Amino acid sequence: MAIVETVLGLLPRPARALLIKHRELLKFALVGGACFVLTNVVNYALKLTVLRGNPVTALILAVLVATVVSYVLSREWSFRTRGGRERQHEAALFFVISGIAVGLNSLPLAISRYVLELRTPHVGLFTQEVADYFSGMVLGTLVAMLFRWWAFKKWVFPQAGARPRVVRAAPAEEDEPDVRAA
Repeated sequence: MAIVETVLGLLPRPARALLIKHRELLKFALVGGACFVLTNVVNYALKLTVLRGNPVTALILAVLVATVVSYVLSREWSFRTRGGRERQHEAALFFVISGIAVGLNSLPLAISRYVLELRTPHVGLFTQEVADYFSGMVLGTLVAMLFRWWAFKKWVFPQAGARPRVVRAAPAEEDEPDVRAA
């Protein structure tokens, strides 16, 4: 039994029915959550080391790394039954839309840093980091996520049921006589 079925089996019927009904959105959100964690790790690794004075560049690079991972997970899991395009066309559209989403993701951080001047020496380091996290990681990610959900369903994976869902059957028991002693 897959992990998903195990978890769904633990939930009350109304919650289970709602999650099953919105399975694609749930998978998209789980991929997004995993990529959000990956973005945070890469962003802070870059921001605290090689890109110390360049938070917008660090965020853009982190989002790009997470976007590649997101494509693989989205195609093979979140939207695995959707399609309607050749793989190269699908991938090109995915990355164009994700490129637009990178800009949308970075825009709140750029506004926070360079328009509102929520950066040192205008504010303290703690205030700067809280503003960076909220504007770039929370608000930017939310805006980009909403855009991606809409655009992926509209242009990248437009046809539901284009790739049939493969259901793996349990291994068949061989018809061998029972040789246990009576």
